[in-house]
Amino acid sequence: MRITRVLSAALLTLGLAVSPAVADSTPSASPSEESDAPTEAGTSFRTAAEFEQGRTATASASTGDYLYWSFPADAGGRPTVRATVKLPEAAQSSSTWQLDVYDGLRRRQACQYGAQTRTAGAEATSVELSCTLRTVRAWSEQWSDDPLPGTYYIRLTTIRLATADLGLPVGVEVEADSKDIGGSAAVDGSLAQPLVPGIAVTSQQDEDEESSTDAVLSSLEPDDGWASGWWSDRWVWTAIGAVLAALAGIGGYSLTRGAGRPTRVPPPGA
Repeated sequence: MRITRVLSAALLTLGLAVSPAVADSTPSASPSEESDAPTEAGTSFRTAAEFEQGRTATASASTGDYLYWSFPADAGGRPTVRATVKLPEAAQSSSTWQLDVYDGLRRRQACQYGAQTRTAGAEATSVELSCTLRTVRAWSEQWSDDPLPGTYYIRLTTIRLATADLGLPVGVEVEADSKDIGGSAAVDGSLAQPLVPGIAVTSQQDEDEESSTDAVLSSLEPDDGWASGWWSDRWVWTAIGAVLAALAGIGGYSLTRGAGRPTRVPPPGA
């Protein structure tokens, strides 16, 4: 009976450890579903068009333009950016397009995989590009260029184009999403603030409402807010490991207890 009670208590502890992770994985209504994606692109980092992950931003532009968008990415996610360029029918030669992604410090981030640069022939009607970044970390050393939580910028342009095709109209679709990597990418630390341009101005507005006329360069954040950096599902696996170790110890004790005791005590004088 005592072993049964111990096993019941251990299973109850395991259920309590797993329940927060289950609650976090439950889908919830996203405010971004009610907002419209931008239909224009910016021409610089400061004028980048903001859009939420999971939405598709569109723009009409001309060949040779530099097009900018921005989106928020939080710790523990692996962002992937995709772009589709609808090429003009009047193009007379091939063109090469490139998709670049920058973090909140405007550091160009390397693509883990994906076709970041592609060349389209004169007969092509569209070209597709993609870039999957490394997993966003909650914290890293100052000398490192690891992706950190905050605003990410997308820049799309053509890097090789015939002069005769310069200025022709093109249509662009851009989207971004993230894969949740989980506790395997967790680190023991977090940034004081995400790398969001204008966040210092936002903090000042919170303290002084009279400064509401100041510009805020970025206003988007993840649906459930920026991660605090201390919780991840690795705590669940740590709890599971501790429970399994306790069960193994209890089971080993129950199997080996009394093995060293004599089964029968000989009578005196035997």
